[in-house]
Amino acid sequence: MIQMPEYKYIYGPVNSWRLGRSLGIDPISSGNKVCTFDCIYCQVGKARPSPPQRRVFVPTKEFIREFKSFPKVKVDYITFSGTGEPTIAKNLGNMIQAVRGLSSSKIAVITNSTMLGRKDVQRELESIDLVEAKLDAPSNTLLRIVNKPYGATSVKRIVNSIKRFRNIFKGKFILQIMFTKESIVYAEELARIVRYIQPDGVDLNTPLRPCGIKPVSKKDIEKIRPYFKGLNVISVYDKRKKQKIKSISKKDTLKRRGKV
Repeated sequence: MIQMPEYKYIYGPVNSWRLGRSLGIDPISSGNKVCTFDCIYCQVGKARPSPPQRRVFVPTKEFIREFKSFPKVKVDYITFSGTGEPTIAKNLGNMIQAVRGLSSSKIAVITNSTMLGRKDVQRELESIDLVEAKLDAPSNTLLRIVNKPYGATSVKRIVNSIKRFRNIFKGKFILQIMFTKESIVYAEELARIVRYIQPDGVDLNTPLRPCGIKPVSKKDIEKIRPYFKGLNVISVYDKRKKQKIKSISKKDTLKRRGKV
């Protein structure tokens, strides 16, 4: 039997309801979650929120070496996500440029939005194809209940950062809202903020992966959908044809998707 190599930084491919066939890249890969949020629904687990200080977790040369050795697979997106907030990685831009030079696949970054106001982060993301940004709360009270941010992070600051980034980003910009029992009653307020930001699309999500938080029902999601009328909306409950995908790094894939 051929022994598959261990991959530290790359996982998947996975079937993503948002992005189709997605190959994941984890620019944190520290073994522990590193994130400016500690969301109650996080599939990776609980951890004290980290300060928004960028540093290198994965040496760029090591990542490039692994990426070159990874079997060539057909994907819709190569997605930077994983065990924390990817924009905390100081060399994220270098990793993006390396992928761009080695692959013709589209590149996506999934972010919690807390770092989008930074000029260096904006420059690093400007060349990619898709940014999926989180927006879960219309008030600071709910932000602290659901997202549990580091320090004095406020909704106003997050929304202003998202809006500034939206205004300069030329790729596809999606807002993702993760609805829980705590936030579903604020859907109309969230919809007003979404209209102010004017994203290319809105993903209505709820935690279906194991995380200790019960998802809201499909019926509940359909009830709030009219608030987002006129926007390009998809829901985690919308039916999509799943592709048959064989993950090359099964253990790491399950770990990053909250299933081990």
